Amino acid sequence: MLNLGRVFQIRDLICREIRVDSEKTFLNRFEQQLREIDEELEKGFNSAIPLMDDIGRHALLGQGKRLRPLLFVLSSRLCGYKDTNIYSISTLFEYFHCASLLHDDVIDNAETRRNKPSARTLWGNSASVLTGDYLSSKAMLLALSANNFNFLKMIADTGVRMSEGQFLELVHANDWEIAREQYMEIIIAKTAELISAACACGGIISNAGEEGIRGLKNFGLNLGIAFQLIDDLLDYSSSEKELGKPAGKDLKEGKITLPLIYALTGMDRDERQRMEDLFTNVNADEADYQKLLTTVKYSGAIDRVREEAKGYADRASESLDRLPASSYKDDLIYLNEYMSLRSR
Repeated sequence: MLNLGRVFQIRDLICREIRVDSEKTFLNRFEQQLREIDEELEKGFNSAIPLMDDIGRHALLGQGKRLRPLLFVLSSRLCGYKDTNIYSISTLFEYFHCASLLHDDVIDNAETRRNKPSARTLWGNSASVLTGDYLSSKAMLLALSANNFNFLKMIADTGVRMSEGQFLELVHANDWEIAREQYMEIIIAKTAELISAACACGGIISNAGEEGIRGLKNFGLNLGIAFQLIDDLLDYSSSEKELGKPAGKDLKEGKITLPLIYALTGMDRDERQRMEDLFTNVNADEADYQKLLTTVKYSGAIDRVREEAKGYADRASESLDRLPASSYKDDLIYLNEYMSLRSR
C-alpha cells in the first residue's frame, strides 16, 4: 500500500526547495537521467536536410524539463527494466511533445517559446509544421524499435487523442460559454494522455502485468491533469520571466482556461458580456488584458484551481499503491508533487 507518511515527507521537502530554487533542485535530483536523455536527443538529428535538423534542435534542445521521457525511464526502472536502450526509446515522448508545440505555435501565431523566438517566428509556419511532422515520424520509428505491439498501439492511440485535443481547443477558441467539462476534455486529450502513455509504456515494455500498467497509466493521467491545471493558473499568476512566455498568453490566443471559467461565474451578466465582446472582437488593449488578469487573480479562482490540482496529484500518488516500494517510486512521487506545487 502507498505510504502516505512518505508522500507527506516528499511534499514538505519540495515546499522547502521551491522557496530556495526549485528548478535547480529538480535538475540536480535527476541529473544523471536528464543527461542521458539529452545525449540521446542530440544523437537523433540525422536528417538529410540540415535545415530541418536546425529547426528541430532550436525547438527541442537546451530547454524543457524532459518530464515525459523522465517519467518513462523511472516507470520502466520501477518495474524492473534493465536494458540501456531505455534512454533512446524515451526520447520518442519528447519528440511527440515538441511536435505538438511546433504545431500549437503555428495555430496560435505564437512569437516566443521557452524564453526564445518560436520556430515559426524564425523560419515560418510551413517549415515549423513540417518539422513537427518530422519529429512525430521519428517518434513512431522509435516506438517500433521497442518491438512490442501493445507499446506501439499505446503510442498510436495517444497520437490520435492529442490531435483530437488540439482540434477541440481550436473549436472552442474564444468560446466564453465553455464549461468545465469541455475544458477538462481538452486538457486530458491534449496534455494528460501523453504523460499517461509515458508512464504506462514504462510498464508495458517491462512486462509489468495488467495491474501495474493500469496503476502507472492512472498515475500519469492524474499527474498530467494536475500539471496542466497548474500551467493554466500560472498564466494568470506569474510573470513573463518566470513562465518563459508572455503572461496572459492563453487569453490572448483565445483559450478560455479553468481560472477564467471560474472567475466568469462570479461576474454579473452585463460585465461578463462586456468582457466577452471586448476580447472576442479583438478590441482589447494591454490595459484591458491586465485588468482581466487582475480580476481573475482576486476572484478566488487561482486558489480553487490549485486545490483541484492538489486533488489530482493525490489521486496520482494513490495510483501507485500496488507497485513495489523503491527509490524509483519515491522519484515518481517527487515528480508528481513537484509538478503540482511548482511556481513556474
